[in-house]
Amino acid sequence: MTDSPTPSADISTLSFEAALAELEAIVGKLERGDVPLDESVDLYARGDALRAHCEARLNAAQARIDKISLDAGGKPSGSVPFDAN
Repeated sequence: MTDSPTPSADISTLSFEAALAELEAIVGKLERGDVPLDESVDLYARGDALRAHCEARLNAAQARIDKISLDAGGKPSGSVPFDAN
């Protein structure tokens, strides 16, 4: 059993959680320093792509939250002003 998806998996099909798990595994391998140079470069490139994918997924989730949180006029919906009393 592996702790991350197969490295050849298409990154665009990965969930945020799967991409993050694979990225963490890659970081662990690179930090140990026991990977040959060519493999390290390949791992770094995949890790960078995974990082970008995770960032895009987070940005998309934030956009969805922002859309839910704003009314049709672009103002926050359902928010209650802070009352210091």
